[in-house]
Amino acid sequence: MAIARYFAMTAAEISLNSLLPPKIAWMACHFSPYGDGLSNLPEALPPDSLLILNDRTPIHGHDPQRIAGQLSEVLEALDCRGLLLDFQRPGVEETAALTRHLVQTLPRTVAVSDLYARELDCPVFLPPVPTDTPLSGYLPPWKGREIWLEMALEGKSITLTAEGAACGSLPPGAAASGGFSEEQLHCHYAVTASQDAARFTLWRTEADLEALLEEAQSQGVTTAVGLYQEFKPSLSPRPSEESP
Repeated sequence: MAIARYFAMTAAEISLNSLLPPKIAWMACHFSPYGDGLSNLPEALPPDSLLILNDRTPIHGHDPQRIAGQLSEVLEALDCRGLLLDFQRPGVEETAALTRHLVQTLPRTVAVSDLYARELDCPVFLPPVPTDTPLSGYLPPWKGREIWLEMALEGKSITLTAEGAACGSLPPGAAASGGFSEEQLHCHYAVTASQDAARFTLWRTEADLEALLEEAQSQGVTTAVGLYQEFKPSLSPRPSEESP
């Protein structure tokens, strides 16, 4: 079975686009900063969508049972495939306790970010595969688990000097075009040199990402989730205003 690909969209992106990707993930659901419970829950979604809950607003004493009730109601009412807990604040016991409670009680699939998935029986959600790391070196710690993977076109720069190596990230679209293809890493690269330094730039094209996902499918990855705003030119360009 092919990897299921979901594209995370805001409410505005969904409402402003008549042409939507086949599978949608509702993003930006978060803990309410004003009271107990969740904010920005959807009122409507196509069947088989994902709901994403993040922890950009700290959990700060929210009631796990209330949150579970809200999520269960939405997941069932909208016939969602499941919930993605995209928690990125490490080591928060309240978050860990809520995660355990949701995995155990919700009626739909719950995938959990790698920071909180280690001891749980659920799919694990991993960050994008770094451009300088092969899948064979990235996925083995989670062998035997169902893996959900964040897909992105980000890149990396590595600058070598006499003092050592310095790495930096590249936002989508920042890397130069052209370059050389690296099949094992599923990326492109370019090298520039000066008298005192050599700079390696690595980035992924959409073709590179396709090859990466094809290999990932054979290694336990069942689902990929990416930002709609990053992939929309190849999915469903925003339609121009209709003529009167």
